[in-house]
Amino acid sequence: MGYQLLKEIKETNNISFKRFYLKRFFRIIPAYIVVLILYYSLQDYKEGSGMPPLWKFITFTQNFGLDVLHGKSFSHAWSLCIEEQFYLLLPITILIIFLLKIQKYAIYLIVGLMLIGFMLRLYNWYQHVQPFIDSGDDLKVQLGFLEKIYYPSYNRMDGLLFGVSIAAILNFKPKIMNYLSPYGNFVLLVGIGILTLAYITCNHFLSFSTAIYGYTLVSFAYGLIVLSALCPSCILYKVKSKTTFIIATLSYVIYLSHKQLFHLIKLGIVNIGIDPQSTWLLVICLIIAGLGGLVLHLAIEKPFLRIRNKVLKNVSK
Repeated sequence: MGYQLLKEIKETNNISFKRFYLKRFFRIIPAYIVVLILYYSLQDYKEGSGMPPLWKFITFTQNFGLDVLHGKSFSHAWSLCIEEQFYLLLPITILIIFLLKIQKYAIYLIVGLMLIGFMLRLYNWYQHVQPFIDSGDDLKVQLGFLEKIYYPSYNRMDGLLFGVSIAAILNFKPKIMNYLSPYGNFVLLVGIGILTLAYITCNHFLSFSTAIYGYTLVSFAYGLIVLSALCPSCILYKVKSKTTFIIATLSYVIYLSHKQLFHLIKLGIVNIGIDPQSTWLLVICLIIAGLGGLVLHLAIEKPFLRIRNKVLKNVSK
């Protein structure tokens, strides 16, 4: 999305907010609403400890003040909330930057936002996690970490900021891409190396290193891997895979529905005698998640994408 917006403003010196938000609406909202309806209509079959208020899902603010003890059902929508907040603010921010003609200072904004995220995570760690580590209250350590560090948007902006940085390089710094293009595999290896370091750093989920700089390392590593895939010399650029295309196509609907499907499968195998921790159950869950995603894609996502294309043609006219 960052690439498309920056390309549009580079070519037209403007951004069509109507077109942008219509595209996002038809891509994201229909399948999301269907899954949300299923969660609220199948109350006895939802995973987790209960649903947050409906208005938090509708406004995509569920990740703020998430009650982990009593509202963990459909909790994975926290990342979608961050994405939607990002989509709301990004085009406005880009347009303001270009109207004020301060594009050359955008890098300072990106770095500044990363530093703010770092400082907020550090503050929340010492305010809401460390005191309970010292007192030995494990439950409050978990709650403080999840509710004050893991879920809030302002702590988890690194990946989005690296993505926007790559989009800016592609649109406005072609010399950087020209320089990196012959070294695609090297960039990939560096990305994998940093990802390995991130894995070691984040080995313990509830740790200082994970909370403060682990997320940044993960985001930077994946950013480099994405950047390498854009270089013609990289093996990722050259490999064409129908499997990864299918996974990419179904990824959003699988993301929305997989936890509820996994929970329903576990409820169904209680009397069959399958070990809940068995590899077979994992395989079954993965297959059902893929099939469930395919049904949601064909029944909801794809038809609404067709409607989106028709609507956008009228907008263009």
